[in-house]
Amino acid sequence: MTFAAALLVSVALKFWLATRQMRHVAAHRAAVPAAFAATVPLAAHQKAADYTLVRSRFALLSLALGSAVLLGWTLLGGLDVLNTVVRDALQPRFGDMAYQLALLVAFVLVGGLLDAPLEIYNTFRIEQRFGFNRMTWRLYLVDVAKGLLIGAAIGLPLAALVLWLMASAGAWWWLAAWLAWVAFQLLMLVIYPTIIAPLFNKFEPLPDESLKQRVQALMARCGFAAK
Repeated sequence: MTFAAALLVSVALKFWLATRQMRHVAAHRAAVPAAFAATVPLAAHQKAADYTLVRSRFALLSLALGSAVLLGWTLLGGLDVLNTVVRDALQPRFGDMAYQLALLVAFVLVGGLLDAPLEIYNTFRIEQRFGFNRMTWRLYLVDVAKGLLIGAAIGLPLAALVLWLMASAGAWWWLAAWLAWVAFQLLMLVIYPTIIAPLFNKFEPLPDESLKQRVQALMARCGFAAK
């Protein structure tokens, strides 16, 4: 009950803060703030306000549904049911490691399926409505497939390593797992921008040479090196 009460208080606080922000945005939608009146058209200001309000309402809906799912996993026994099903199906034949990894995979897949309707609505309704979505259904499905494959290729070995450390490293398993996580994060600093990000995004040099020189000058002043 303490967990449920804490979750309820957290959700209520977030709702209160979000609704205060939404009322403020709605109250000032009709006029551009004085500091930006000379540079921001009223139509652009109103579009930004409308987008903020729609996104805020959607965020509240996502928060409410996410909290309900969390309660379902925990207090209502959803995770225990999932664990029982996966354990009974895999542990006797394949052992503890396979069962534990399968449980993680099942949890991620079920969570992804529960989140999918909200993600699809956000991408193809909200972002589409305001002109921010350039993604097609084909590209969306391809990206989902890529994400699942990359997540499995990276996440499963890392999870297997952590589970092995928990079983074999004794009382200091948490330190060994933390060191493995730090090493993984450092490796991702190199792998993500060079290998993973290009799978989901198109990168090309800036065609505006003057803008490129200004960006490079800014990076030089900040001591930031980039290729």
